[in-house]
Amino acid sequence: MSSTGSQAHPTLDARRDLLGVIERHRPLVEAGDDGISKVPASWMFEGMDQATARRAAVLVLFGRLDDIDAAAAPSTVPADLDLLFVERAATLRQHAGQIAFPGGTIDDTDASAVAAALREAQEETGLDPDGVEVLGELPAAELPVTNFVVTPVIGWWGQPSEVFAVDPGESAAVFRAPVADLVDPVHRFRVEVSRNGRTHRSPAFDINGRIIWGFTGIVLDRLLEDLGWSRPWDQSRIRPHPFS
Repeated sequence: MSSTGSQAHPTLDARRDLLGVIERHRPLVEAGDDGISKVPASWMFEGMDQATARRAAVLVLFGRLDDIDAAAAPSTVPADLDLLFVERAATLRQHAGQIAFPGGTIDDTDASAVAAALREAQEETGLDPDGVEVLGELPAAELPVTNFVVTPVIGWWGQPSEVFAVDPGESAAVFRAPVADLVDPVHRFRVEVSRNGRTHRSPAFDINGRIIWGFTGIVLDRLLEDLGWSRPWDQSRIRPHPFS
């Protein structure tokens, strides 16, 4: 974590770290399609068709837990810093049961990726978007399995509101995960997926039995590394695909 700022307010130091990462990535964000973040070939089975790819946005929302601190001892991040996730319904045709950041397709009626991320987050979790300060965007990233290009929108939850699974047909649960637990090496591993004779491994997290993997795990892994919050973990620790 950055050493600048008041040591009495480590969560505000985390906010400054986020702003710093957003600023460093600004040239790629402004580059548009030329700045799209590629998924390493070792992490995917299908290629992208940029001509037909659809656009989506997710809200990567950082906040402060009011009554539950991390299980892990504070290290690179404050114990009360958390992230908002949704658990997709098991009945969905795509990404069933997976843990994800709130978000979805950018509609024609959305003014921007930011507008889409906030709208989708409100529809999925019931959060009040007026309580969210948008810090900025990260470069759009490829999601080859569904041929989407997804823009991560970084938010700061200055005035948290109640959240819940608004539509059980879409989301099984909504929850907040302490970032200190996400960076704890004991919760880090890689998921192995085999398909058509090929095997790939990608970063993953286990938070109280909820497995964050796939696109969300990759985005989260990259962001924690960029922020300097990640801690060394055993990358030889492998688990099978959680829905295999």
